[in-house]
Amino acid sequence: MVRSTPERKAIRSLVWLLVIIIALIAANGASVLFNNGQWTPKLALDLEGGTQITLSPQLSSGESVTPEQLERAVAIIRQRVDASGVSEAEINTQGNQNIVVSIPGEPDEATRERISSSAKLEFRPVLAADLPSASTIGEEGAEESGTDPSASPSAEAPTDPSAAPSPTASPTDASDLAWITPELQEQFDSFDCATLAQVGANVAPSDEPLITCEQDGSIKYILGPVEVAGERIADARAGLITSSTGVTTNEWGVFMEFDAEGTAQFRAVTERLVALSGVQNQFAIVLDGSVISAPRTISAITDGRPQISGNFTEESALTLADQLKFGALPIGFEIQSSENISATLGVSQLQSGIIAGIIGLILVGLYAFVQYRALGGVVLASLIVAAVLTYLIITYLSNQQGFRLSLAGVAGLVISIGVIADSFIVYFERIRDELRDGRSVDGAVEAGWKRAWRTILISDVINFLAAIVLFVLAVGNVRGFAFTLGITTIVDIIVVALFTHPMMQLLGRTRFFGGGHPLSGLDPKALGAVYRGRAQFRAPVGVTSTKVASSSREAQRRQTIAERKAAEAAGEGKDAR
Repeated sequence: MVRSTPERKAIRSLVWLLVIIIALIAANGASVLFNNGQWTPKLALDLEGGTQITLSPQLSSGESVTPEQLERAVAIIRQRVDASGVSEAEINTQGNQNIVVSIPGEPDEATRERISSSAKLEFRPVLAADLPSASTIGEEGAEESGTDPSASPSAEAPTDPSAAPSPTASPTDASDLAWITPELQEQFDSFDCATLAQVGANVAPSDEPLITCEQDGSIKYILGPVEVAGERIADARAGLITSSTGVTTNEWGVFMEFDAEGTAQFRAVTERLVALSGVQNQFAIVLDGSVISAPRTISAITDGRPQISGNFTEESALTLADQLKFGALPIGFEIQSSENISATLGVSQLQSGIIAGIIGLILVGLYAFVQYRALGGVVLASLIVAAVLTYLIITYLSNQQGFRLSLAGVAGLVISIGVIADSFIVYFERIRDELRDGRSVDGAVEAGWKRAWRTILISDVINFLAAIVLFVLAVGNVRGFAFTLGITTIVDIIVVALFTHPMMQLLGRTRFFGGGHPLSGLDPKALGAVYRGRAQFRAPVGVTSTKVASSSREAQRRQTIAERKAAEAAGEGKDAR
């Protein structure tokens, strides 16, 4: 049997819906098998509990924390945590001194690093080093090369800063060896990289030279004053480094973009360094007092888009990019304590939210069956499909993006039942309007869809925009509410387009619905569908004369100009006879 075009379209839409559901199930299954995921959404702090981390400031003697510094630190830490997903974290101050970060579940080491690291980034020229550096710096995509013996001292012959002439004048720039005084040389010779964390290199003055080491302690340096500060970074992202030949390597790096002032500063520095030799050709990238990379300058960087290369993993590169993107903390912090905390609301509140959702679903179903008869089954089936899609999407985001379901998020899901039901009501009422106009059921389904789709789409777009605004402007649990509301709005569009309308297309061709059975909810007689075309109405059985007169007036109102002229001509003909 050859199917009609609407039937083929309906089946194709249902197949696409099935493909989406299977894809979501497969994605969640892959997360469970390969990424320590789970088949249920992870819960937020208020429902599951988690870890409370207390951060204390690292200050020099005599310094104190200002309220402005604490507020800025809280804002930056919140941005860093949110960058990993909607985790429903709570960040507050404690005693005008400490910052308390409460995170659902058990945070990994990368999350702890993202929270506590001050990410104070500085660019300093290298004055001396005791071992050669092996990386290079250039335009984005510059090839990393090995150690160049002609450009750096060899491992067997460490650099001896004492061989440099004693300073006889004030330094002329940050690369001037006049910065190395006998006292500084003595400190450098006796410096032990194992003590780097204790000497306060992360709070060293920016206008003075610095003795520091590589993060792994393999090389120690004398660096000149800061020439470009991390505050000049406009954006940062992590990615795989591309060689000069355009081949993507397996090495992770961080790609930065300076603002206008930083671009000018970095251009001036690299133009100077490219003409120098030995370790003075190197430019140290200093993060929180230690050198993460000291590449050789192989070309002047004029576009303000350098890249940081080093021993990065994907995770560490992403962490550093987030830290640089959202800015350095105004002061350094260290983890003072970390302890587990219990849920603020508990499982009982989650159960109450789920029960509220079930009650709401039952009430909507009862209303649908009373108002639309058997069409209520389509409403109920659509709501179930929407629930399955929403559950799979939230579970996937929980496994892959760190989403946590809070009680506010559950409230957003409960409210979405009404939002989704509104779309069905709009569609069904449009179908009924078409039946009242005298169309057949299958014709009313198609015409009603064309009239309803635009209304449904506009309504959902407005809801989605409201959810976006709420998500951007709000913090904490309110963002979870906005997030779930936005997700269910998208699900509503998918379900109405790929399930509800196709089902109506198929049901409209059955004898029960297409024939207008009294229990179908599409009975033309019950709907008062007495219009038969050409402005003629038939009176339904059992109606009063008042209703007949009302139908006649309705017929006159619906007449076209041609029909009115025809009626007038017919009337004049009768009068003539």
